[in-house]
Amino acid sequence: MKWLVFLSVTIAFGVAKGIPVKENLKYDYQNCPQGEDDKLNVHLVCHTHNDVGWLKTVDQYFYGANQSIQRAGVQYILDSVVQSLLHDPAKKFIYVETAFFARWWREQHDSVRHSIKKLVCNGQLEFIGGGWSMNDEAAAHYNSIVDQMTYGLRILNDTFGKCGVPKVAWQIDPFGHSKEQASLFAQMYFDGLFFGRLDYQDKDKRLQTKTMEHIWKPSINLGVRADLFTGALPNSYSPPNGFCFDILCDDPPIMDDPTLKNFNADQRVAEFINIAENQAKYYATNHIVMTMGNDFNYQNAAVWFKNLDKLILHVNEKQSNGSRVNVFYSTPSCYLNALNKANHSWTVKTDDFLPYASDPHAYWTGYFTSRPALKRYERIGNNKLQVCKQLAARTDIEEVTLHFMREAMGIMQHHDAITGTAKQHVTNDYEETLASAIESCHDVINEAYEKVMPQNESEPALKQQFCNLLNISQCEITENSSAVAITIYNPLAWNVSKYVHIPVKGSAYKIVDYNGKPVEAQLIPIAPSVQKVPGRKSSAVAEIVFEAQLPALGYATYLMRATTAKSMAVRQRSTLRYKADGDWIIKNKYLSVFVDGKSGLLKKIQLADNSNLTVNQSFYWYRGMNGNNSQFEYRASGAYIFRPNGTSPISLGDNVTLTLVNGSVVQEIHQVFTPWLSQIIRLYKNSEHVEFKWLVGAIPVQDAVGKEIITRFDTDLQSGDLFYTDSNGREMVERKRNFRPTWVLNVSEPVAGNYYPVNSRIYIRDKKANKQLTVLNDRSQGGSSLMNGSVELMIHRRLLHDDAFGVGEALNEPGVDGKGLVIRGSHYLIFSNISASASKHRPLAQSFFMQPQLSFAEYNMSDASYMKSFKMFSSGLKTQLPPNVHLLTLEPWKAGTVLMRFEHMYEFDEDPILSKRAVLSLQNLFNGFDVVSTEETTLSANQFLSDAKRLCWNEVGKKNVCEDFLPKGSQKIRKSLLKFDLTPMQIRTFKAKVTY
Repeated sequence: MKWLVFLSVTIAFGVAKGIPVKENLKYDYQNCPQGEDDKLNVHLVCHTHNDVGWLKTVDQYFYGANQSIQRAGVQYILDSVVQSLLHDPAKKFIYVETAFFARWWREQHDSVRHSIKKLVCNGQLEFIGGGWSMNDEAAAHYNSIVDQMTYGLRILNDTFGKCGVPKVAWQIDPFGHSKEQASLFAQMYFDGLFFGRLDYQDKDKRLQTKTMEHIWKPSINLGVRADLFTGALPNSYSPPNGFCFDILCDDPPIMDDPTLKNFNADQRVAEFINIAENQAKYYATNHIVMTMGNDFNYQNAAVWFKNLDKLILHVNEKQSNGSRVNVFYSTPSCYLNALNKANHSWTVKTDDFLPYASDPHAYWTGYFTSRPALKRYERIGNNKLQVCKQLAARTDIEEVTLHFMREAMGIMQHHDAITGTAKQHVTNDYEETLASAIESCHDVINEAYEKVMPQNESEPALKQQFCNLLNISQCEITENSSAVAITIYNPLAWNVSKYVHIPVKGSAYKIVDYNGKPVEAQLIPIAPSVQKVPGRKSSAVAEIVFEAQLPALGYATYLMRATTAKSMAVRQRSTLRYKADGDWIIKNKYLSVFVDGKSGLLKKIQLADNSNLTVNQSFYWYRGMNGNNSQFEYRASGAYIFRPNGTSPISLGDNVTLTLVNGSVVQEIHQVFTPWLSQIIRLYKNSEHVEFKWLVGAIPVQDAVGKEIITRFDTDLQSGDLFYTDSNGREMVERKRNFRPTWVLNVSEPVAGNYYPVNSRIYIRDKKANKQLTVLNDRSQGGSSLMNGSVELMIHRRLLHDDAFGVGEALNEPGVDGKGLVIRGSHYLIFSNISASASKHRPLAQSFFMQPQLSFAEYNMSDASYMKSFKMFSSGLKTQLPPNVHLLTLEPWKAGTVLMRFEHMYEFDEDPILSKRAVLSLQNLFNGFDVVSTEETTLSANQFLSDAKRLCWNEVGKKNVCEDFLPKGSQKIRKSLLKFDLTPMQIRTFKAKVTY
């Protein structure tokens, strides 16, 4: 199986633990060049940027296959660099992507590993960033970011100890930078962050004001604990113009033999000194950095190093003639350390670096939505991973079984994976790898259930089956079996209710819960548009819907049996109604939803207290700009870039047909907008939100026009030019139309320039009326409020031109039938008072993100016999967590330990009760194991908090500002913390020793 190959990568890492290290070897900042006070110190950072998939697959990049696409082979880079470093202790090099280093390390002889460890501990080979991949910052959710960083850093920690702990975050290629990412890096105890891309207008101003480097304060909730020194690199991550010495480059080498007629050393040195002095004009200290490397550089490291050796030698020789330029090999952490010692007072930034524009017509906001099926699949993968980690921790399953899933999800966070900006064949490979990883995760679930389900040890558990296509109402076992046990696992640490949809072929079913009591259920028709989805292999035309009650961090089993009984308690058929004039109303005890029978569109939402929201919801499309990209104004809309041809989208809601599905469990209004776009407006019996379940595709392009599909909610709320989006699913950020807090915005793309990433929710407010509309999504999308009272989200894109930023393909996904990608997804809508909004959207966002997981087992015994043989209900907690505390992580770590993360879910000013400090005790909290002792770690779990430290910085007006993670009144971290508190937005991480 493919996952066994991946597993061997991580197993092989364990060999490095036994390699001894001499105590006198240096790491951290101890082996950094100091520079000279009276010189302009130029830090040369030798690096390679290795995309974990982009134009080629991960495997192709590592091995150097498929060179006709791109000359790139990571194994040759590491081979070559190590040889150069071993030959000269003065040389330095940095490496970033642990996913590639892991593969390479596995193939090395033990003698080579000894040499590499010495290079790492001497500071010659330094790991920077260190995540499994260099993750995106717009489309990635904080849960997945934390996981992939934790896994990559753990590998480095296990292999190199303290020598392998990166001190600097390195986000040189992501297309914009979020506040939450900076906050997470600070909580991981990085001393600083360097990145490559920032808006061209922002960069121009920062260069002129010498503020390319500053203190980023991304969280008002966490304060100084989230502060992070941040620097924007001068040339993105490329070398200075004319000084690329890689085999992939054409710049002239340094020819320093004066007897040769092509001697150019003096000229090249003069050019370099001029570049250094010009760069220094825009930076605040006498230390500057130059990135000497690029994509997949150093496949022949000797070429680079030989020319840099000459450059260093001859530039520094000029000091005898009065030059102040002093150049040497360095690393990002050494450069950071020099800036820290410069005694400069740095300016402060509080907003984020989104959206990113590289020129007036290139706003990188299309990738917020690109490849929506992949974006949803990543969410499903994370959901599965959390379930598997929890069940493995609960049942003492070896954590090595989780590595393939961890690695596959780590790759998915890469800034050309989750972004949707890789070639089609690479995207296919991402999906295939994740599919294999999910199957390995299913094996873990089965193993766990085999331990906890049987009432007697001698009773074998029934093998669980998984239906991966429930999104299109397809499940072979429920359609073809007369008796099915439906086990539903809840990964949240609170009791929840979940409405479950099960595809069936029969006309009547009996469902009983874990107490043997009948469950109210409803048989609803599957929409014809869903039945016709390409690739769907199912003859089911109906679904059984029922409400499941689920325990915290546990499962409940429901038994479903086909029957011929006539009792309405057994079968509840829906009534149907077709389009007619007048209002169509679906309602429950909390709210009523009104759809105009004539237009077929949503008209109004009314709460039980008679609060009304006038809201029209429909679908529109922007024309994708065609262009040859020869000049800025000819930029095409593509995988990266959103550039609509015009500012007014075209309506798709002119001829909507309706069907009403009515019943006691769920009510639905089915809308058909076009043959390729339909939607279900759904209201459950006990729901306080409205669900919009849409089906889009294949988008027609026979007219040779690319199309970007949006859903838009137009309301009577007076929201003005303000709206709010989440930052990686966590803290909310206020956005203002046609405005940037950092500079005066020149509006060249009024639509794309106002799009922001929406990872979990977007909302608008009418402060005077105390009303709020919140829309939650099931995957990352681009969104905005382009008009007063309006919210829009882009849900699908199909384009016919490349935008010339490297991928070399139009974003024109073929789908399963080659005719175009069809996707299905959901939005949740909440209408509430502003004061009550957070208590509604925060728990709903968590339950939307962390869905209960269904598995199925066919049984051929009576229901009573099943209940005697198997446990129908199992909670992982003895008591559910407080409503403002979320269990972010529960996973097996190393022998006898588990990793736990708890987070406060609310910001400091969101709710009068839930925003208060929370107190939690680990004593007698879990079922299945007891927590004996804990030791608190950094967020990334690669350093104990008692050992970790960060650099202190001077801010303008303040000196020596340091973070403080210590509990109030405490002088040291207690190593066995079983009771602790959480302040708003705080995450605390523990390695816990447990007994089962």
